[in-house]
Formats: sequence, C-alpha cells, structure tokens
Amino acid sequence: MYKLLDTITGPADLKNIPREELPGLADEIRRFLIETVSQTGGHLASNLGTVELSVALHYCFDSPADKLIWDVGHQAYTHKILTGRRESFHTQRQYKGITGFPKRSESPHDAFGAGHSSTSISAGLGMAAAQDLKKSGNRAIAVIGDGSLTGGMAYEALNQAGHLKKNLIVVLNDNEMSISKNVGAFSSFVSRKMTGSDFRKLKKEMQGLLENIPAIGKDILHFARRAENSLKGFLTPGMLFEALGFDYIGPIPGHDLPQLLEVFENVKGLEGPVLVHVMTTKGKGYQPAEENPDVFHGVGPFDVATGKTTGGKPGAASYTGVFGATLVKLAEEDEKIIAITAAMPDGTGLTPFAKRFPERFFDVGIAEQHAITFAAGLAADGFRPVAAIYSTFLQRAYDQVFHDVCLQKLPVTMALDRGGLVGDDGPTHHGTFDLSYLRHLPEMTLMAPKDENELQHMLKTALYAGRPVALRYPRGAGYGLPLDQELKALEIGRGELLTEGDDVAIVAIGSTVYPAQEAAKLLEARGIRTTVVNARFVKPLDRELILSAARRTGCIVTVEENALQGGFGSAVLELLADEGLTAVRVKRIGIPDRFIEQGPQPQLRKDLGLDGAGIVATVEAFLTAKGQTALSLVK
Repeated sequence: MYKLLDTITGPADLKNIPREELPGLADEIRRFLIETVSQTGGHLASNLGTVELSVALHYCFDSPADKLIWDVGHQAYTHKILTGRRESFHTQRQYKGITGFPKRSESPHDAFGAGHSSTSISAGLGMAAAQDLKKSGNRAIAVIGDGSLTGGMAYEALNQAGHLKKNLIVVLNDNEMSISKNVGAFSSFVSRKMTGSDFRKLKKEMQGLLENIPAIGKDILHFARRAENSLKGFLTPGMLFEALGFDYIGPIPGHDLPQLLEVFENVKGLEGPVLVHVMTTKGKGYQPAEENPDVFHGVGPFDVATGKTTGGKPGAASYTGVFGATLVKLAEEDEKIIAITAAMPDGTGLTPFAKRFPERFFDVGIAEQHAITFAAGLAADGFRPVAAIYSTFLQRAYDQVFHDVCLQKLPVTMALDRGGLVGDDGPTHHGTFDLSYLRHLPEMTLMAPKDENELQHMLKTALYAGRPVALRYPRGAGYGLPLDQELKALEIGRGELLTEGDDVAIVAIGSTVYPAQEAAKLLEARGIRTTVVNARFVKPLDRELILSAARRTGCIVTVEENALQGGFGSAVLELLADEGLTAVRVKRIGIPDRFIEQGPQPQLRKDLGLDGAGIVATVEAFLTAKGQTALSLVK
C-alpha cells in the first residue's frame, strides 16, 4: 500500500497533497518504480532521476491545458503514473499494454509522442505558438535531457525560440554535468531569486530609469548588462542559452522539491522563452542504478535486493555481439577501419572496439546526421568508416545518406542494428522501413544475413566493396552456429539456393530465411515441393537466381521483415515486370501498411504471419486460390 500514491488518479489529486508531504510522495513513487520495473523491465535509471521533477511540474502546471512535452520518453514514467496510468503501469512495454513512451492516443496528458530524441523543444515551440495564436494563456513546457541536447534539431529549435519570443519553458534535465556544490548551491540561490516577480519588476524599472538619464544612461545600462552577464558566465553555464535569447535559470538541484516548486511557480509568470537547468542523478534512490546507470538505462527483470537481472540464460551470441567482435577482428588487420556510433557504443556492440582502438573510435552523440557525413569525410580521405546505427535512427539521416555518401560514391558502411521487429519499445523503434528507404538510392548496396555466421562475412564484404553499403541485421540472439574463423567477401548481388522444388519458390531475406526453410519442410510433408532462396542482397538482386526460380515454379512468395510498400518483395515484383514474366504469380509476406505495437518478437512475428507456420498458411492459401495474377496490371 502507498499512503499518498494510492490517492492519485490524475494531476488534480496531486494538487490536494500539502507541499510538505510531497517528498514522501516522491519516495513512494520511487519505490513503486523499482518494484514494478524489477518485474517488467524497462528504462529505470533515467526515470528514477526525474521523480521530483515530474511531481513539481504537475504540481505547478495544469496538464493537459498546459502542455508537458517529454523528450524521448525515457524520463516520463512518473508522468504516466501521475496521469492515471498507475493501475496499468505493470503492462508498460508489454504485449497489448501501455507504451514506455509518451503516446497521444494513450492519454490527453501525453501532449506529444516521443521515441526518438531531440524533438521536444521543436514540438513545444509549435505548441507555444499555437497557444499564442489562440490567446489561451496556457504554457508549453519541453523537458529535454542533456544527452538529447547533443542532437542538432534541439539547437535549431532553441535558435527559433529565441527569435520568436513565445512563452516556451524548456527544462534541461542534466544528469551528467559535474558542478561543484558551492557554485551549484550559490547559483541555485541566485537563480531562484532572479525568477521572483519583485526582482523582475525592479529590473525593468531600473532599466527604464537608466535609459532616461541624459547623455550617460545608455552607457550605464550597457555596463550593467555586461556585469550581469559576466556574473552569470562565471557562476553558471547559461551564457549560451542567454545568447540564444532565453532567460536562463539554474542550475538548480533536481531532487529538492521545495526549490523546484519555487522556481516553477516563479517561471510561470515570466514572458518569453525560459530555460530552467535542473541537475538530477540517474538511478536516484536505488544504489545499484546509481552505481551503474548505463546497466539500468534499459534493464530486464531484476532482483531488487541485489540488482542482478533474473531469468536470463546463456545462449547463442547476439547479432550485435558478433558484429562488434568481427569488426575488432577485421580492424586488427586493417588500420584504416574506423568505428562510429551515435551515443550507442554498448547498444551497437562497439564498446570492445572502443577499448581496443580508442584512437579509431568516435562517439558523436545523438547526432545521426553528423555521424553519416563525418563518416563520409573519413571515407573521402581514404579510410573505411563503419557507422553502427539502429535502423530506426538512420531514418534521421536520410539526406546525408543520399547527398553525402551515395551521390559521392563514398565507401561508407552503415551497420543497421535492430533491423525488423525489435519488441518491447514498439513502433518508434521497429526497424521496418530501411529496405524501402534505402534500396532506391543510386550507388547503394543493401544486404541482410540469414544468420550470425553470414553476418561476419557480409561485414567483410561491405568494408571492401569500395562503395556505399548498408548491412541490416536483427535484434537479439543468433542461432548458435559455429562461426567461421576465416572471413571471406561474398560476391555482390549473389544469393544462395537452399532447396529446390517445382511447386512454389519462397524467396526470403535476412531474418526470414530460417522461417522460410522451416515452412518448406512443413510444406514438403504436405506434398508441396518448395524452392527456397536466401536472397542475401536486396540491391542488387540476384536476377539469375530469382528469375530461374520464377520460371521453374511459376509461383513466387517473398518474405521480409520490412514494410511491404517499396520493400524487398516490391523489388522482386519490379524485376519480374521488367523481364516480362507477367504470368508468374507473386505473393508478398511482410509488414502491412500500419505501425506495429510493442510485444515479444516471436509473438509479433506470429501475429504477422512471419514465422514458419504463418508462411505455410499463406503459401497454402495462395496455391489453392484461383485467378490471382499479381502482375496483371503490368501486361
């Protein structure tokens, strides 16, 4: 039982709690978070760091009339708990449960959806402009972490916000910067006093008085402003934000509720853009998370007493791990190989590379656009850069892939981790569009391995192709196959014939190859002889192999863990159309034209018909259907 938390079903209930009892509520929320996430897994460390901040924001502002915009969502768990989702919180990131991120359709208190980073200030500014146009008097508050502030989009928004002078409040949740206690405490004291209405009124009156002093008034005012800025620059890191047109407040301690409440109450009365710099501690209140915030950033179920994860069993190496180990192996032999990550060294498997070759490893922060053009610059000067980026995050750098890599024919390798369905993080993180958004780019080579052993050969292929290459592989463990010790480059555009049959050909790519083989065995038992092709390459396609299978069977089924629109199956259709094989019947299996919610990968694949049984059902229905000619419009 939770004495205070149990009384809250929405922000209005929060406001009924006396201020002096709010620290006790924060303790209860923190305990609830630890107990719940220990059972379900989730993003713990960053959310433990924003408990008091979330309480203060909801206590001082009136959501949903006032718009709270959370960047990324890794810091919004307390927000969800305070806005009516405590009873369902145990379902967060679970199949058919609530999401781990803000989602507009989930609650009116989720003002803006967020899964990728650095978007909150832009969205908040848009809402601030909307409130101004509607003359509503409500406020827009964008909460952004210091990590997200490394994204260029955040600075574009800050720049315009300073120009527009709308009533936007930006809260910088800083859980990394080190500021000494003396400077931080004094700066906090000064900042709180500077937000008070009496101080602001006095400042404006003094400004008017000085301006009206004949001859010397403006000079004195200029000197006073320089002195004020010099003091701020000495005591705080706020000069950058002041230069962008913001009133800078902070840094203030982010776990001191009385100070947070005082600052936010004062800030509500300020006109124009304001940035409140709040210092928080990742994992606050739970020692294992405070000591290892990276481990508890995204964690599976764990034992609260020890902090050790539960339920995990040794198994096959992950694709990410095989990629990282293979890159180290190749870099041992080639000093021109460079590794680049966008703030994800652990998530992309590059930590071993960073330790082994620190001078050849670059973490550019949450800046995928910069990462790709930075890689292009390295490639232009003779190196072999590998940019390891989650598939869904490479979407943010589409123009750089086109303009800076492909157009200039630069040998950049893009290692796309989390290609396909990723599971618990849902639609913002599923990498289900990369085959579609990359394959139409000239000069691009695009491939996906059927297993972890093929992955290591494809990585060598990509590094020595002498051209732009995207290598896409799934999240999770491989098949436990032995890994070849000698790496070999594959022939570009050459697939692999796995089985031969005359009734139907299943042409699969990447993670769908093994399910296709499983389906072929089940179909064989039912008297349906199946050809199975591991395409390997989405671009260029193995024209000879696919056309041969089409002519042999007259019936093609493509399988991919990607959007059907413009994906691998579309490429096969285009090939058959170009060759005039309009009599060949084609069925495509893949991701339908909708966003896929969160859930375990096996469950999602089952739902979408991407597992062996699903492929069998689709093939049997396809073969028994009459009068279906997928290419009839091409005639």
